[in-house]
Amino acid sequence: MLYTLQNDILTVQVSDIGAEIHSVKRDGCEYIWVGDPAFWSSHAPLLFPVCGRFFEAKYTHNGKTYEIPCHGFIRKAPLTLECVNDTSICFRVEATEETKKMYPFDFVLKIWHILEGESVTTRFEIENTGECVLPATVGGHPGFNVPLGGEGEFADYYLEFGKPCSPDQIEISPRGLFTGKKYAYPLKEGNVLPLSHKLFEIDGIFLSRMDSTVTLKSNKSERAVTLEYPDMPYLGIWHPSACEAPFVCIEPWCGLPGYDGEMEDITTRHDMFHILPGKTQTAQFKMSFY
Repeated sequence: MLYTLQNDILTVQVSDIGAEIHSVKRDGCEYIWVGDPAFWSSHAPLLFPVCGRFFEAKYTHNGKTYEIPCHGFIRKAPLTLECVNDTSICFRVEATEETKKMYPFDFVLKIWHILEGESVTTRFEIENTGECVLPATVGGHPGFNVPLGGEGEFADYYLEFGKPCSPDQIEISPRGLFTGKKYAYPLKEGNVLPLSHKLFEIDGIFLSRMDSTVTLKSNKSERAVTLEYPDMPYLGIWHPSACEAPFVCIEPWCGLPGYDGEMEDITTRHDMFHILPGKTQTAQFKMSFY
C-alpha cells in the first residue's frame, strides 16, 4: 500500500513494503527514480541489519552459520504501520521466528519519514529487546532521475560536496565485497565529482572521509537534490554496471559490505552498531528537493 505525505511544496509517496519512498514530486517534477525494471526495479530501498553483502551471503554467530540477503531483509518485506499523518509516517518491524532464521537477535526497528518544507528526513530507531549485544547497521539507497526534469544530459550532472574534502575510495571486489583496501579519491576543485556512465562500468563508487553534505546538480538545470547524512560515515554512488541508466543512487550507509573471501562473525565484524540490551540506536539522513 502507498501512503501520501504532502505539504505546499512536496508530495511524497511511501510504500509499506520496506518503508520505501516511491515518489517525491515538486511542481510536477519527479525526483525519485521511477523503478523501470529494464534498469533497476527499486526506487529508494532502506537497508537493515546489514549494508551490502557477506562473503557467500553467510556469517557466523555463536558457532552457527546463517545466510542473509544482500542489504538485509526489510527492503522487500511488508512492515507494520505505526502512525501516519499529513507530514510524517512511521513503520515498525520486530524479530520473528522467520527473521531469526537469518538474524538470531531480538530487536524492534522503527523507520520514520518526516516531511518538513522542501525536505524529507528518514530516521531509523533500533531498539535491542534481547539479552545480548545487538550487532546491526542501516543505510539508505535512494535513486534519483538524471536528468532532473528532463533538463540536460546525464553527463551534465555532478555531485558537489558542501565543503572541500579528501575522501578515500573503498575498494570493492567484482563480487561486491570489501577488499580491505582504500585509496585517495581526488575531487575536481576539491569538492566536485562529475557524473558519467563510465564511472559504473564495474560497480559503484564507495567513499569514506567525505563531507556529510552532497548535492546532485547541473549547470543546465535549476533543479537539485541535497543529501545530509552526519550520522553516516560512508557514501555509495551507483547505477547498474555497463549501461546508460538514466538515474543515480546516492547512498548514505552506516556500514560496509563484508570482506571478500572471509566468513565473518557478525558480532566482531567491522562497521556495525553494537547496541546494549534495552538501549536504542538512532541514525538519520535528510533529502532536500529544489
